[in-house]
Amino acid sequence: MPVLKHPALVWILVAVQTLCGAYFLWEILASILGLPTLPLRWQMRELVEIGASLGLILGAVLGIQLARVASREMKRAENARRLTSGEFTSAVDEYFQTLDLTAAETEVAWFLLKGQSIAEIGQLRNTREGTVKAQCTAIYRKAGVSGKSQLFSLIVEDVLL
Repeated sequence: MPVLKHPALVWILVAVQTLCGAYFLWEILASILGLPTLPLRWQMRELVEIGASLGLILGAVLGIQLARVASREMKRAENARRLTSGEFTSAVDEYFQTLDLTAAETEVAWFLLKGQSIAEIGQLRNTREGTVKAQCTAIYRKAGVSGKSQLFSLIVEDVLL
């Protein structure tokens, strides 16, 4: 979000919107209450109207950007809350579900996360190493990674951050 990285631009936008809004509000109140209006030439009034229009459009765009950022941050905060409240296992299980892992692949993925070797996983699951390797390959393919370390990085990035 380029605009959000430059707070001065946001403040300038707010100032333009405030000034233009105040001018239009004064004009409306002046006509209703019979107060004197601000003497502006038509060229200046048109510039104020253009400024107000641009301010409204840019404000809407900025509002959309802020809503997206807020949504992402709320998801991150909820994830952090879940993880700190002891729901790490369910958060990772949900992530494995989004990868569409089978029950066996999920079990193998958990063993990988716990640091088990292919041979150890085979022994724990009472399966051959070739089967475990095939399941690891399927896990990596579904996650879009090429190995265990990339899988760990992906989990840390998508689940923990």
